[in-house]
Amino acid sequence: MIHVQCFAHLKEQTGQDTITIEQSSLSVADLLAELSARFSIETDSLMVAINEEYASPEDIVSEGDRVALIPPVSGG
Repeated sequence: MIHVQCFAHLKEQTGQDTITIEQSSLSVADLLAELSARFSIETDSLMVAINEEYASPEDIVSEGDRVALIPPVSGG
C-alpha cells in the first residue's frame, strides 16, 4: 500500500488527510490519474513529493515511500 498525504484544500476535497492506494508501486502520472478518478480533483497543477523531494511524472512511487501532494500556493 502507498500512503499519500494531502495538504491545504486537498484535505477538504478528498475528506482525508491521508489517502491509501492499494498498490505496491506506480508512476507519479498513474498516481495522479487514480486520484483524479477517485476524488474528481484537478491534478494538473499539483506537485508531488516522494521522500521529501519533488518528483516528475515518470518517477516511481513504491510502498513505504513518503508521498505528499502539494497544491499551488499564492500569497502576497
